[in-house]
Amino acid sequence: MNTLKPNTFFIEVSGSGLPEVDGLFVPSTAPAKKSESGTVSSPGYWNGRMAWDRADGKSSRSPAISYSDSYKSWRICRLDGHLAYDMTCEDELPPTQTEWHVYKMGVAPAPKLVVHHCDPREACPKPNVVFVLGGPGAGKGTMCELAESQLGWTHLSTGDLLRTAREAGGPTGTTIEEFITDGKLVPNEIVVTLLQDAMESITRTTGKTNFLLDGFPRSLDNLEAWYAIFGRETELPKMLYLECPYDILEKRIMGRAKYSGRSDDNVASMKLRFDTFKAETLPTVELFQSMGLCIEIDTGQTREAVYASVVGHLSEFTDTGLAAKPLTERAETLLGLRPYPGNRG
Repeated sequence: MNTLKPNTFFIEVSGSGLPEVDGLFVPSTAPAKKSESGTVSSPGYWNGRMAWDRADGKSSRSPAISYSDSYKSWRICRLDGHLAYDMTCEDELPPTQTEWHVYKMGVAPAPKLVVHHCDPREACPKPNVVFVLGGPGAGKGTMCELAESQLGWTHLSTGDLLRTAREAGGPTGTTIEEFITDGKLVPNEIVVTLLQDAMESITRTTGKTNFLLDGFPRSLDNLEAWYAIFGRETELPKMLYLECPYDILEKRIMGRAKYSGRSDDNVASMKLRFDTFKAETLPTVELFQSMGLCIEIDTGQTREAVYASVVGHLSEFTDTGLAAKPLTERAETLLGLRPYPGNRG
């Protein structure tokens, strides 16, 4: 048991048909005891798997969430100690994506579980952020996707976050819908708040703290909103600037147009987007350059060379095991090492 890693997870239970079961569960502090299967428990563990007590201490049973070796199932108990919900499986942690079974003393519906990688009662660990900018066709999305799939970084796009929030509805979604319907830009404060909320949620539920913000900050106004939300005294993230000459960008966009299906992949739209980039985004890049926070990467090179440079600049915060793993088929396709599916030309 001495080789077991400390239980540092927290579990949030909600939506139970038996409201008393809902709440926060913390790593168990139950004293060493032999379970029904003969396994001796240790702090934070029961039957050789992690276990949890109620944070409010109201349960007469400790641990209140634990694994049964005899029944091969995870179990959640009521306040009186009787079992309320269970899940037959051999998962290392209580399942969060599968519907639990209502046990004899439980009440439908079964609850939903969220596993937190840090104590939700405390401030979330600070994110490690890298801004990623570049002109249209410079390869921001490609490099961010590669860094996410191969290096374990999280790729966040403000466009994707806005779409998700809009579709989710609620007060924020309604506000976003109103601005878009009126043909207006969504306020920068809303955009940065979405980024902040996404990073906190991901950190708490996955433990990941490395984030690539694709296409942010697009303008100095974006940057001011960042200051407004995170504080002007907060150290600014570094920036990866994917630099590429216009003629190469144009060639790439036209090549991409053959299979992308994007309505803006044409010469006229390309020039407009590039002019917008120079007018609105380039001043932000120049500001970061003046502060020594901008890392310029020449994307006129091969995609393999560009990716190697990205890997090098992110290596300080990248898990070495992830960095050494073989490329997936998708990664090879993105790097031009194998053709896109259906593209035999």
